[in-house]
Amino acid sequence: MKKWIAALLTLASINTFALTVDEIVTKANEAAYYAGNDGQADVKMTITDAGGGERVREFRILRLNTGEGTQKFYVYFTAPADVARQVFMVWKEVAQGKDDSRWLFLPALNLVKPIAPGDKRTSFVGSDFVYEDVSGRALWEDTHELIEETDTQYLIKNTPNDPGAVDFSEYTVLIDKQTFLPVKAEYLDKNGKLFRRVEAVKIETVQGHPTVIESRVDDLARGGHTVNSFSNIQYDTGLTDMIFTERFLRRPPREATR
Repeated sequence: MKKWIAALLTLASINTFALTVDEIVTKANEAAYYAGNDGQADVKMTITDAGGGERVREFRILRLNTGEGTQKFYVYFTAPADVARQVFMVWKEVAQGKDDSRWLFLPALNLVKPIAPGDKRTSFVGSDFVYEDVSGRALWEDTHELIEETDTQYLIKNTPNDPGAVDFSEYTVLIDKQTFLPVKAEYLDKNGKLFRRVEAVKIETVQGHPTVIESRVDDLARGGHTVNSFSNIQYDTGLTDMIFTERFLRRPPREATR
């Protein structure tokens, strides 16, 4: 009898601490995009085409949490010459049905170009990353299902609620149980064929936050891949909201250029 009661108590304890799929994806989103009150890093992006040719982009990324899940991102390109001084800025929303606001400043044309919601799945400055990879995908845009769990990882299947708005039919995300960082995402095309993979290649702890310091995306349909290497990563630096305004699209703040 005592053993039976103890078993029930153990089972109840396990169920108490089991996370729902929505809790898992929320914690993964927080770990990937919301560490600290703000963050900044230098990024070296290496784009390799199917034939082995390489192009390099260098930029600085600033990120500020603005409350209740909203965020602002500022990406300032420093090299090569053809993209230098280009700026990508995002005001990220979390309310269901409300689209993020995105802008691209093209210095050669002195033009601020809004990025339409339908363009967020297009290539980010000619790389294999898409605009949505930079600031994240709203959780309400997909239906989430826990399809596998091990001692160390969760495997989540994500199906878009608006299939016509995206280039994939579904994607899976592998999430580390200890850090809650997504370590691999794989995308299936409209025919159910794997065509895209995004991976966290290297992870280190920075100021107490597990942080991806190298990420890679592979275009499995056309060949080629892109690697982002992060350096000079800092959290809680005191970034202010005024940086993330149209005024600073044409004239970058010192935080973006130092």
